[in-house]
Amino acid sequence: IPLLCRALAMSKRPLLLFASPWTAPAWMKSNGDVRGKGTLKGKAGDKYHKTWANYFIKFLDEYAKHNVTFWAVTAQNEPLAGLFTPPQAPTIAFTAAQQRDFIAQDLGPALARSPHRTRLLMLDDQRIHLPHWAKVVLGNATAARYVAGLAVHWYLDAIVPPGCSLEATHKLFPDHFLLYTEACTGFFMF
Repeated sequence: IPLLCRALAMSKRPLLLFASPWTAPAWMKSNGDVRGKGTLKGKAGDKYHKTWANYFIKFLDEYAKHNVTFWAVTAQNEPLAGLFTPPQAPTIAFTAAQQRDFIAQDLGPALARSPHRTRLLMLDDQRIHLPHWAKVVLGNATAARYVAGLAVHWYLDAIVPPGCSLEATHKLFPDHFLLYTEACTGFFMF
């Protein structure tokens, strides 16, 4: 928080911050651990999903106490990577349908009821999952109402041409923006 406050104070223009969760507390996860392959217990609309959505609001509340506001949050960092990550990595696995239902029934309504004007981004994973992921989530009118845009990672860009993923998704859902949210060079050793 002190570093964010310094950066915000030094910037000549407003900084647009976004946050993306890695994992829920262990007691909320199917594997009982913040690490490894696990989903949220239960299903959308239940106490686990509502409590996890409320964690987002509490996070925003606590940062706001320090005059740090977030332009956006993502529903989950790399939701499908949760199925493939090493056992020590903190994560929650979501399918597109699970993310859709969490957004429609829990996270979207919690953000809408909150005093925060924070936008909600979906996917936050490789563009290889587009346009399928967008069709599942944004194809649901309730979920689409809460989603401002799609967060995309670039690690597997060489596998899927942008026309098949980004352009196809934009044509299907032109009112939702696409934003690269995570990237690095040297991901593949070659």
